[in-house]
Amino acid sequence: MKKGDHLFLVDGSGYIFRAYHALPPLTRKSDGLPIGAVAGFCNMLWKLLRDARNTDVGVTPTHFAVIFDYSSKTFRNELYGEYKANRTAPPEDLVPQFSLIRKATQAFGLPCIEMEGFEADDLIATYARLATEAGGDTTIVSSDKDLMQLVNDTVSLYDPMKDKETRIPEVIEKWGVPPEKMIDLQALTGDSIDNVPGVPGIGPKTAAQLLAEYGDLDTLLSRAHEIKQQKRRENLIAHAESARLSRELVTLKKDVPIKEGLEDLVLTPTNGPKLIGFLKAMEFASLTRRVAEATDTDASAVEAAYVEVQKAEEAHGPDMDVTVTATAPGESSSGGDVTPVRGEEIDTPENLAKSRAAEISSLPIDHTAYTCIRDIATLQQWVALARETGTLALNALLNSNDPMQAELCGISIAIAPGRAAYIPLAHKERAEDLWGGGRLDGQIAEKEALEVLRPLLEDRSVIKVAHNLKQDWLALYRRGIEVAPFDDIMLISYVLAAGVNAHDLESLADKWLSHAPMSFKDLVGSGKAKITFDMVDLEHSTSFAAEHADIVLRLWEILKPQLVADRIVSVYERLERPLIPVIARMEHRGICVDRNILSRMSGDFAQQAAAMEDEIYELAGERFNIGSPKQLGDILFGKMMLPGGSKTKTGQWSTSAQVLEELAAEGLPLPRKIVDWRQVTKLKSTYTDALPGFIHPTTKRVHTSYSLASTTTGRLSSSEPNLQNIPVRTAEGRKIRTAFIAPQGRKLISADYSQIELRVLAHVAEIPQLTQAFADGLDIHALTASEMFGVPVEGMPAEIRRRAKAINFGIIYGISAFGLANQLGIPREEAGSYIKRYFERFPGIRDYMESTKAFCREHGYVETIFGRRAHYPDIRASNPSIRAFNERAAINAPIQGSAADIIRRAMVQIEGALADAGLSEIQMLLQVHDELLFEAPEELVETAIPLIRHVMEQAAGPVRALSVPLKVDARAADNWDEAH
Repeated sequence: MKKGDHLFLVDGSGYIFRAYHALPPLTRKSDGLPIGAVAGFCNMLWKLLRDARNTDVGVTPTHFAVIFDYSSKTFRNELYGEYKANRTAPPEDLVPQFSLIRKATQAFGLPCIEMEGFEADDLIATYARLATEAGGDTTIVSSDKDLMQLVNDTVSLYDPMKDKETRIPEVIEKWGVPPEKMIDLQALTGDSIDNVPGVPGIGPKTAAQLLAEYGDLDTLLSRAHEIKQQKRRENLIAHAESARLSRELVTLKKDVPIKEGLEDLVLTPTNGPKLIGFLKAMEFASLTRRVAEATDTDASAVEAAYVEVQKAEEAHGPDMDVTVTATAPGESSSGGDVTPVRGEEIDTPENLAKSRAAEISSLPIDHTAYTCIRDIATLQQWVALARETGTLALNALLNSNDPMQAELCGISIAIAPGRAAYIPLAHKERAEDLWGGGRLDGQIAEKEALEVLRPLLEDRSVIKVAHNLKQDWLALYRRGIEVAPFDDIMLISYVLAAGVNAHDLESLADKWLSHAPMSFKDLVGSGKAKITFDMVDLEHSTSFAAEHADIVLRLWEILKPQLVADRIVSVYERLERPLIPVIARMEHRGICVDRNILSRMSGDFAQQAAAMEDEIYELAGERFNIGSPKQLGDILFGKMMLPGGSKTKTGQWSTSAQVLEELAAEGLPLPRKIVDWRQVTKLKSTYTDALPGFIHPTTKRVHTSYSLASTTTGRLSSSEPNLQNIPVRTAEGRKIRTAFIAPQGRKLISADYSQIELRVLAHVAEIPQLTQAFADGLDIHALTASEMFGVPVEGMPAEIRRRAKAINFGIIYGISAFGLANQLGIPREEAGSYIKRYFERFPGIRDYMESTKAFCREHGYVETIFGRRAHYPDIRASNPSIRAFNERAAINAPIQGSAADIIRRAMVQIEGALADAGLSEIQMLLQVHDELLFEAPEELVETAIPLIRHVMEQAAGPVRALSVPLKVDARAADNWDEAH
């Protein structure tokens, strides 16, 4: 090597895990071999080589090597036995990929270097020293802070994921000390990831201040008694030896007795056939095409290399030999440059997540650094930067909460932590007594801005990140843009912590960044003085909107690795993220509602309520305000002295629905009539009176809004209006559904899972009687009644079947003898004997309940059959009622959650299935618990129903094979009630 040459040293071990984290789980189609990390590694390495060899882009290397850790045991373990002792074993699906990644490196024609007893960082330090002494420059391709001690005038770090170079000024800016003091800084702060002890209570900022004042570690420790802060002084004196040991542990060796010299690292042209042979063996079709084009190789003439893969169970253990043999076309499988390589313990998902969280949360948030983009040229510059980073945080700012009608005030974006901007589009002037003045100057027209942003928002190579993306996606979809690909941090948080913490941006920012974002309420006010966002001035709207995008990007950097660390990537990738555009399109379509039907029903309900009121007054013996809890309580418990009265904290009689239902169950006429009156008046106020106000002025349809992250179990919820709570068990409730109609020439198709939660229960609790009954297509409630009461299925009285049905469904929700007694109108003792007999006939259910509670008490959560976690930390509460509530919820969650996951999978699959069958005109409109509602041309109904039923019934597969068949009832009609 000589002056002017440039050495690239790739931190291969760091690359492995970054590659593993960068892609969702990926397997080779032919045999299911895990290859996600190999794919990420190959793509990252190819891009690095292509960019490095492009003299128009940056530095051109003359020498190149990929450096790996040999094993987890090095000379540092002899110095300190606890060094890296806190690291867990690598993921099972990553272990067989270690050796494949080494062979990938060899297929690229690059030196693959490792040495027993030393870490990759020590080899990198040695090569960097040799290159400097030879007069050359070195670029270390890594984001590892441990390597920053090597930075000098000829050595720099480069992070290709962020396209960021770190030289001396960047080290000083980030850590407050120059590279030569990084060893002392790390000795003081320690490293929780590598289990380097350091000095308790000394963080990076404090360490930098101390080193600036005292010069170096030895001087600081010798003068520690001079420090004024008592706790800091005591810790430095007490842990001086720990600091000195830590310095030895973090100091990289620059004199490793390497075998390959710099002359062995000369970069040579890529051997196209050899690399393509390996890529074909891995079945990387896209990268194969790119390599073939770049190397002018006919890929069709190259056969896949032979690759022998060590089994994962044989490769466990960081010191175990892992042999992989790969041959390029024309080479022998036992000759050439193909040599055995060894596995190693690399950084773990847990440690990366922890490190990323610490790094991101330490970055300051500076509102003065945000940009207000007010012209096309500046916007185009930001678009170009976003393409370079490959990541774009996004937030559409609207002037109302309804994306179907809202005006787009502006769009905020972020391309890196601290690099955020706001693009105002429709902000208006504010006069003293006038809201909604003329449009402010200095804004880009919405159409022009979206023309520039559209290619970026739809660019498959740039990931878009948002919080509650569905709203942004729908707002942009209305403007002809389909955002893809994307991540939603609200849903990532939901997958990670359903039932533990809130998932709104403010809560997430507080939890993970210890930061309180600007308050939207403070910007727009409240009450009569409240304004819409388009009335906020550009200075404050820029600060608020850009901060939102900045926080979203930071949270994504923290939360996305946590999915890997918690081993629940597939829940997010398969159940949550794909549903966003599906739900958004459903909301966009809406459903037709007949105003006239609602108007007539409203009149009918008013008459019914009036008649009931007269009866109530007669039973009460006086007129009073039925809607007043105080007056009603005084009548029931003060005047009439009915049993079961109890007072609330305010001293009033409780007249809750439960209290009235219990009184009505005892046959008391007044409480029964009040319950009926409440139901009718609620139907009137909530639906027949309110629904017309939700009809869109342009589409003439009702567009509900679905929440994907509001329940612990994974069920969707609906609002504005809530179409999931329309009662279906009463005749009056079912009448509401008659107002939901199909347009002329079309039909509504209702597809409803039959007893899906009971079927899931039979599967997870392994109940042979129920499993067989479902397999045989029997009446499950009649079978249960027969098992419990010894009554033949043939000719069974309806009352006996009804009781069995109540028990079947009640068991799923942890019903008590008291609850069952109220539901069936029987004595509590009788209800208790029913439940006892039920468990005797189906002992597997009791076993399931007990094992589920035990699991939840140990782990704090339960799981659905697809791996979704529902957290119930209060299951260990000392309060018996709280503990019992959480136990019931924990028992129900795997059942209800699995059913919710199945219908989510069906929703994700069904649009594609309809399109593949040439039935794109059939549109999915609503999801209501276990039911999907479609709108279809009349002539396609007969074709559509079998396909819809098939997709829904097979939705659990191929991920899970249920021991019971799923059954879907589907029919078409002119209105929702008739179709149901």
